[in-house]
Amino acid sequence: MFPVPAGAGVVVREVLDPVNEPMGGAEVTVTEIRTHRVTARGTTDPYGFFMAVMPPGDYSLLIVAEGLEPHRETIAVVADAGLAPERVWLQSARQLELPTPGTWLFDPPHTAIRFIAKHVGMAHVHGRFERFEGGLRVEHDMSQSRVHVRIDASSITTGNNTRDTHLRSADFLDVERFPYIDFTSHRFAYRGGSKWTLLGSLTMHGVSRSVALDTTYLGTVNGGYGEELRCAALAKSELHREDYTLNWRSMLARGIAVVGPTIQLELDVQAMYRTHDTPTPPD
Repeated sequence: MFPVPAGAGVVVREVLDPVNEPMGGAEVTVTEIRTHRVTARGTTDPYGFFMAVMPPGDYSLLIVAEGLEPHRETIAVVADAGLAPERVWLQSARQLELPTPGTWLFDPPHTAIRFIAKHVGMAHVHGRFERFEGGLRVEHDMSQSRVHVRIDASSITTGNNTRDTHLRSADFLDVERFPYIDFTSHRFAYRGGSKWTLLGSLTMHGVSRSVALDTTYLGTVNGGYGEELRCAALAKSELHREDYTLNWRSMLARGIAVVGPTIQLELDVQAMYRTHDTPTPPD
């Protein structure tokens, strides 16, 4: 039996496709609800199984597979609860109704902007930005819709105060000179099913570069607090720090331990409908 540390909890899912066959290669993300931090991430094995060991607590679990409906659930991980798997059946993707034309504003308590970077010579560093604002202007022609996100660069956190202070310094983000990180989209490109590519520019450290966000649209629902209309999406991209003049080689030469040159960026977004009368998000 797989050894589990005392006091730890285990999440085990057996993922099946619509015809009851094991669903290998499905992407699974487990996020701590309180901090929005990704605690576990991976893909199901060829037999459809995913397992992660983590501290007890409340988590959001998301399972995504090409051509199938995303599965999201809230789970409570309990210490020393054993390895009993729970089955999840993914259903064929229906044609998701696109968001209503108008302005949608990000809901910060239900939105997370996270990143993962490899610490040079060590394990991966997980972090997030705690302060941001943004929105989506949906047009009748979805390809012409626009997104703007503004991030407070000083709100970066990785759970290590010394490292966070260094990341805010002139060696990295230089938040005194460049207080914001901005993403502005140019267009949406449809990729089939629930997949889109969001093309735009990212401005960081005073430099703008074109980026593409691989986006999974999770649909629109009525519900939540006040029964407001909401839409949700998960977007990912890979950034290269040297594109933004964040030169890790020079810092290595000075003996400074840094995160590596490639950063995985992820936006887990919920937005609330604010009608056509609400001002468009800033350009």
